[in-house]
Amino acid sequence: MMSGNNAYRWMMKNKRIILLVVGNIVAFLIVLQELKAQDTQGYMYGKVTTIDRKVYQGRLRWGNEEAFWHNYFNAAKTSEGKHAEYKEKSSGKSFDWENFNWDFRSIWEDHINVTHQFTCQFGDIKSIENVKRGYVDLTLKNNMVYHLNGQGFNDIGAEVQVYDDELGKIGINWDRIDRVDFLPTPKNLQVREAAPIYGRVETLRKGTFTGYIQWDHDERLGDDKLDGDTDNADVSFPFNQIRSIERYRNGSNVELKSGRTLYLTNSNDVNSENRGIIVDVPDMGRVDIPWKYFERVTFKEIEKSGQAYSYYAPPKGLYGTVITLRNDEIKGKIIYDLDEEWELETLDAKDDDVEYEVTLRHVKRIIPRNYAYSQVELRNGEMLLLGDARDVDSHNDGLLVITSRDDKGKYIKWDDIVEIIFD
Repeated sequence: MMSGNNAYRWMMKNKRIILLVVGNIVAFLIVLQELKAQDTQGYMYGKVTTIDRKVYQGRLRWGNEEAFWHNYFNAAKTSEGKHAEYKEKSSGKSFDWENFNWDFRSIWEDHINVTHQFTCQFGDIKSIENVKRGYVDLTLKNNMVYHLNGQGFNDIGAEVQVYDDELGKIGINWDRIDRVDFLPTPKNLQVREAAPIYGRVETLRKGTFTGYIQWDHDERLGDDKLDGDTDNADVSFPFNQIRSIERYRNGSNVELKSGRTLYLTNSNDVNSENRGIIVDVPDMGRVDIPWKYFERVTFKEIEKSGQAYSYYAPPKGLYGTVITLRNDEIKGKIIYDLDEEWELETLDAKDDDVEYEVTLRHVKRIIPRNYAYSQVELRNGEMLLLGDARDVDSHNDGLLVITSRDDKGKYIKWDDIVEIIFD
């Protein structure tokens, strides 16, 4: 057995080796703790099949943007449809209900060139098939297929990054993709990037929002970097080293977790060139806050990367009661704005220049207040006054309410609606 003096001399002689070993052990334990701490079920995962039938499977990132199931896919609805007939019916002109096409897919299609947006979270999608020339067939989890185009949106046409389980990170050009099948994220998925950015955003007169953050419409992972200039140098910090950011004059005050504070300028990360702060708010949807309303963000540690793929159940449809000016109460399946029929779609509107995409599954009640605004009550009790968009103002095409399987539906003009209460 080594004596105390001999042990001490041995330790001093091999001090560098001991420090190196201890350092490696500590670093390993830190990495292990981070991997254990971060629940990776919220990361997008799936299988990409190319036009030459090669298959790549793993974690997905849509372009350099969407990476999580709670992120949103945007496109435009297409084809011809029946809006003109509904409006003709509402004006009192003759209308042939017997020969009307009651396929739900025809309800949102448009004869009068009104572009209707399709928006849902990636967790609601079963597959996307690339049918070329800017079009896709998107299949929901209930096997409903939407034919969509990418006009005005960048999700159709984006490079899809696959973190293949065997080959590593691969970027696949859109014109090489045949289809994408979305799959549940493995529970043992290892993600080397930092956890998503999460925090509490305070605004000027527009409330406070807490959720997953996309900074400048771009950065959304903890190892994405915030750039700016100090008086003496250019600096760049990963978001997971930052405690808070506060707008100040022509730049921002940035406080690091170490306690150090810096005033940064000359970058769209920290000045008025910022494109906005998007917050994915649980139990509501997404809100896009322009820089002029931004006041401060305080970042929070978050173990959960988001809801798992299984959280997004197959859609059943919008059901509820519509109360009219005549005090009629009409109950049944609701086709909202002759467009949205599923609870996974969004109600798009504004509070001044703050943009909302409220997932309809979270909406309890809608009350039109005047030609420009509606009051929207969420299931969590929050009240929103939203306007400046067809989903909530006088441009809304109205509702179709189908009361039974054999019912051909009752059309209700927006001007005749007092209240919509969703089941």
